[in-house]
Amino acid sequence: MKNKMITAEEAAKLVKDGSVVMIGGFMSIGTPEILMDALIADDTKDLTVIANDAGTQTTGIGKLVAEKRVKKLIASHIGLNPEMGRQMSAGEAEVELVPQGSLAEMIRAGGAGLGGVLTPTGLGTDVANGKQTVVVDGKEFLLERALRADVALIRGSIVDKAGNVFYNATTRNFNPMMATAADVVIVAAEKIVEVGEIDPNYVMTPYIFVDYIVGGER
Repeated sequence: MKNKMITAEEAAKLVKDGSVVMIGGFMSIGTPEILMDALIADDTKDLTVIANDAGTQTTGIGKLVAEKRVKKLIASHIGLNPEMGRQMSAGEAEVELVPQGSLAEMIRAGGAGLGGVLTPTGLGTDVANGKQTVVVDGKEFLLERALRADVALIRGSIVDKAGNVFYNATTRNFNPMMATAADVVIVAAEKIVEVGEIDPNYVMTPYIFVDYIVGGER
């Protein structure tokens, strides 16, 4: 069995300047804080981040925003992080807002190898600007292209040494689907156990999707 255990510092080295990075979490719940800190310490910059939101000013993705490491954010909302809004308004960072359901399906499509999804959500709004529409059975849909990333940074509550992941309660959120939609997947684990200690019925992300494991997530 491949040894997938690496340090947070080694994980940060796998995220290059200018990378497209998916980061799990919902209002920082389920976001791998140890990896956010490692990216800041490694001076990783010019990132395109795909996430549900911008975290808060002091937690999750907000840490990267505060250090101006995010060049572009593709997310559903930024309301909990005024600094992200300020950078957007000042032209210091680009923000692409995507309806949450559409964002989830775009990531899921990326993981499934699909070209995109058809949705009526966003028609007639700024969300539709510059995007293709498709008529199916007389009804118009917006084509939202699939999303993939160079690296996905996710958080697991319990992870075994093969990379099988269990997420506790709402920490699950975007993490499982992001694990399918990136070239490299790194999971920060709150607790690491031996293979077989997680009941197969509770494995939410199978080991096949996980490339590296970082321990010490709080």
